Amino acid sequence: MSDATTSIDLPSTASLSAMVTPFDADESVDHDALAHLAAWTIDGGIDGLVPCGTTGEFAGLTREERRAVIETTVETADGRVPVVAGTAATTVPDVLAFVDDAAAVGADGALITPPYFHAANDPAGNRCFFERIAADSALPIYLYNIPSCTSGPLTPETVEALASNDAIRGIKDTSGDFSTIERFVARTPDSFRVLQGYDDHFVGAQVMGASGGINALAGVLPDAFQSLCGALDDGDVDRARGVQRDVLSPVFEATLEYGFAPAAKAALCERGVLDRATVRPPLVELDESARAAVAEVVQTALSSLN
Repeated sequence: MSDATTSIDLPSTASLSAMVTPFDADESVDHDALAHLAAWTIDGGIDGLVPCGTTGEFAGLTREERRAVIETTVETADGRVPVVAGTAATTVPDVLAFVDDAAAVGADGALITPPYFHAANDPAGNRCFFERIAADSALPIYLYNIPSCTSGPLTPETVEALASNDAIRGIKDTSGDFSTIERFVARTPDSFRVLQGYDDHFVGAQVMGASGGINALAGVLPDAFQSLCGALDDGDVDRARGVQRDVLSPVFEATLEYGFAPAAKAALCERGVLDRATVRPPLVELDESARAAVAEVVQTALSSLN
């Protein structure tokens, strides 16, 4: 079992999948579909799995469901790739409870956002929040900077301070701001993983010094991310830019337009990985026109990749 001092083995340019949570028609978690998705993603060359994140609709899952989703993911991964579980909540005790659940079923790390809804009245508040979690965390921690969904951004100064904590190993940045990720890289040691969470900026972030990403589309187009990371590792930035431009960016634009979880599930149905694209309120499934639009960009992307 991991603890907060355990290392997580990732390649220099790592691609982790921000997984969807498949549901049956009655909106119960479909664990068979989840296991199939996890296995398919690993076989596609992805370096790690991240269940119960934003795209995984974690906020619509009960505590028991979150633990079960992480457990199914860990069992399917079976040590082939690390599992970094989303354990976000708005209080320190609740986060630690989710971390304990994830550790108990074998997760390798925890991905944690700042509190949502109620904001820190000073950047020191977010620093205190994460330091208290780190003091008692059963798993290594990855910060998750997603200002659009939380109380606000993690500042470069806060991240710099937290990066010195042995329990805090990196950050997923989904700010969509190149200057933010550049400052995170500049202010943290090389051992601190700065991971791009805004799929459309993957290549640019790596050129700026990031060390991979945690991305929704890595769970839809793992073959594209494998190609992308291979090109970057080979120093072939032109080839990587081509994959980003022709394969990933058009699909990413569709997810922005239609919503990450609904669009990702529709794309996975188009690829034959999932049988249904059920989501939970307040999300709704895509209508016929939107599904057709997603299907078209996915098929075009696959043609470009091949």
